Amino acid sequence: MSDRSGSSRQRFQDYVRAYSAPAKDGAPPAADERASRRTHLRAYLRYLRPHGRAVRAILLFALVAAVLDMAEPLFLRFIVDRVLLDTGLELSARVVTLHLAGSAFLTVVVCAKLAAALKDYRQKLLNAAVMLSLRRALYDRLLHLPLPKLWGMKTGGILSRLSGDVDTTAGLLQMAVVSPALSSLRLVIALCVLLVLNWRLALLAVAVIPGAVLVSFVFARRVRPIYRSVRTDVEHIDGRAGETFSGIRVVRAFGRELRELLAYLIGRHTVMRKELFAHRREVFLWAFWGLLVAAVNVVIIWYGGFLVVSGRASVGDIMAFQWYTVLLMSPVWNIVNSFSELQRALAALERVFDVLATEPDKPDRPSAVNAPAVVSEIRFEGVAFEYEEGRPVVSDFDVTVPGGSVVALVGRSGAGKTTVTDLVARFHDPTRGRVLVNGTDIRDFRLRTYRDLLALVQQDVFLFDGTIRDNIAYGRHEATDEEIEAAARQANAHEFVARLPDGYATVVGERGVRLSGGQQQRLAIARAILAAPQILILDEATSNLDTESEQLIQAAMATLLAGRTTFVIAHRLSTVQRADLILLLDHGRIVERGTHEQLMAARGAYYGMVMRQLAPADG
Repeated sequence: MSDRSGSSRQRFQDYVRAYSAPAKDGAPPAADERASRRTHLRAYLRYLRPHGRAVRAILLFALVAAVLDMAEPLFLRFIVDRVLLDTGLELSARVVTLHLAGSAFLTVVVCAKLAAALKDYRQKLLNAAVMLSLRRALYDRLLHLPLPKLWGMKTGGILSRLSGDVDTTAGLLQMAVVSPALSSLRLVIALCVLLVLNWRLALLAVAVIPGAVLVSFVFARRVRPIYRSVRTDVEHIDGRAGETFSGIRVVRAFGRELRELLAYLIGRHTVMRKELFAHRREVFLWAFWGLLVAAVNVVIIWYGGFLVVSGRASVGDIMAFQWYTVLLMSPVWNIVNSFSELQRALAALERVFDVLATEPDKPDRPSAVNAPAVVSEIRFEGVAFEYEEGRPVVSDFDVTVPGGSVVALVGRSGAGKTTVTDLVARFHDPTRGRVLVNGTDIRDFRLRTYRDLLALVQQDVFLFDGTIRDNIAYGRHEATDEEIEAAARQANAHEFVARLPDGYATVVGERGVRLSGGQQQRLAIARAILAAPQILILDEATSNLDTESEQLIQAAMATLLAGRTTFVIAHRLSTVQRADLILLLDHGRIVERGTHEQLMAARGAYYGMVMRQLAPADG
């Protein structure tokens, strides 16, 4: 969100214009949107299938509560007409009848409330179970989405789906199934009783319902796009906030605190305007229904009073009728309100199931096999890769790497070095050609077993907010304290860890913020050592180390690299000159290959690069 993208008022006005445009022609939702909605609802119902017994229990309790609620006005009618206004009975008989009717009335009320409470409790349990299943499936799918898809969603989008969107879908069963079904049942029962009590009053009460429902559905339907837009805005705002605090040093270094605050406030103020825009429509709907119910009650009392005076109805009939009118209008309102709330839930449901419907990154082929335990050879055959069609990043890449050897990738920035290692790690698959391990295309291996062969140390180290022990053992949780310490010693990390007050139990903070860059780098190297990989990728792994630490780690590298096929990306001469094979890349192509001595003797581009690096020292 750029801070030059206008005020919240301008953004809101632009949104209102875009929102109002399709409403002018009254066009219905597109067929593909309706089909997508049905697909999402069917997918949601699949998450309910394992909880069939719970759903049936909820419906049973709700049905019992509804039927008992509908019986309550009849007790009122009986007490008024047969006890309070029946002067033909003796006082003692009236008292006995009153107590019996009152006891039965109270029993019905208690049972109705108990059934409703049990329904609510079981539904909360079901909602919690379904939310947990959704979150598990969503988190798992996010972990396996293609990297470009994840980059496009950003951190804010990922977190908003896992938290807010899943929470919003929690009441979907109530809104889409339970409430409409029970409200329809209540509506039918109330209508039947009203017709029996007094068909004239019943027709009067029912006459206004169809038009009111139509108006309500139209208004509720128009609210859904607003909430969808709000969720999208919140995703962008949260993503920007996450970036701000991840890069807080840059923000402060360039004095951007006020700009970031303004950008956040403008975004949130725009969201507030949109929410109020939706609330104004909902408030109108609520006021409309409140006025409608009040008007129907006034008419019933007015016309009912006339019927009582003319002897065509009893006082108990009118009182029961008024109660049933509330019970009649209430389910209609519940259906309308459920539809309104359903719009909000469906907007969130779409965002959740759009992710769940996305194919995972590099699914295993049906014939996939486990990766080999030992890597004896890695071969690139005519490999090419492009992020965008027609713009190759790696081209005509052919090289054979014997198992256990060290390959150094050198070249200017943007030459394709990291992309080559990403292809080895299978973060991307070649656009053309093949990467073979022991003669087998790595796409024919089960991805999980192939990744078990790998360890990666990057220039931009990522440490989790946990202890040093947990971070070193991230790839091998079952490692013993002795193994963790041994890996730290090999990475020249044990000494500084031992000086910390809590040693290996020290919490490093988010992204290792409590450690220096060099300390973070050494822990990342220790993590790779402990994983004991067959294939090791070092992407500028020693770039954040001081000269003394680098020299100590270089001595330990002999142990780290022994028996492992290693790809090293580095600019420092000390890191690459011991490599078994050096590949000089330019625009994704290999322009020179050989050992350090061979390339220096050839006096080509590699020789020039080395001499430029040594020049300052000679000067």
